[in-house]
Amino acid sequence: MPGFPQLLHTAIDTTDCRGLAEFYRELCGYRYRPGDAPPEDGPDDADWLVLVDEAGTRKLAFQQVDRLERTTWPQHDVPMQMHLDFTVGSPAELEHQRGRAEKLGAELLLDRTDDEHEPLYVLADPSGHPFCLLVR
Repeated sequence: MPGFPQLLHTAIDTTDCRGLAEFYRELCGYRYRPGDAPPEDGPDDADWLVLVDEAGTRKLAFQQVDRLERTTWPQHDVPMQMHLDFTVGSPAELEHQRGRAEKLGAELLLDRTDDEHEPLYVLADPSGHPFCLLVR
C-alpha cells in the first residue's frame, strides 16, 4: 500500500465534452478508455469521457458543464486556475506541434519562443483552457 495518493487523471470541465476530448485525443495521440469511444449510431450524449495512453493509463478526463467562463489570461478578470504543460524535444518540434494544435482548433495566446532557456507557446484549447507547449 503506497504512502501517498496517486493521481488518476486530470479532469477538465467543458461545454462540449466530445469535442474537447477529440481535440486532446488528436493532439496527444491518446485513445478512449473502453466504452468511451463515439457511438457508431445514435446520439452522442457523453457527459464524462476519459482518454488513456498506449499503456492504458488514464491521462485526461472531460466533464460536461452547462456554462464555462473562458479565462481572460493574461489579464486576471477570469483567472486561468490551472493549465496543462506539454513538452517536445526541439524548437522544430515545437513549431510543428503548434501548427498541429492550431489546425485542431487551438488559439495562440502567447509566443515566448525567444526565451533561450525555455522557449514556449501558450495556447487555448477549443473550450478556452490554456496549455503550454515547451521545449524540454
